[in-house]
Amino acid sequence: MLKIKRVYKSAKASDGIRFLVERLWPRGIKKEKLNMQAWVKDAAPSNDLRRWFAHDLLKWQQFQQRYRAELETNPDVWKPVLEAAAHGNVTLLYSARDTEHNNALVLKSFLEERMRN
Repeated sequence: MLKIKRVYKSAKASDGIRFLVERLWPRGIKKEKLNMQAWVKDAAPSNDLRRWFAHDLLKWQQFQQRYRAELETNPDVWKPVLEAAAHGNVTLLYSARDTEHNNALVLKSFLEERMRN
């Protein structure tokens, strides 16, 4: 099962394996304090796409399309997350304040589609 969680929330056993899916390290979080399996920054949107989107909700639909296209071209970065999800709970950690418009939501949806196929 795939879940998403803001990186600033406490880890719980029900999170399962935790992956940070941000291009940049989250502010105010010490690396040794973050309970996670791996930082899969290459599964996050590219720097160009991240800067272009800039959390502008008018660009949300196009951001999702562009990000999914990036993911399609680089399966090596998201396949380990997908494989982990086949064996138990996986939580994608993100740092965005917006809980309804962020890359973790898009990645989760993208991975869930591949789990069904």
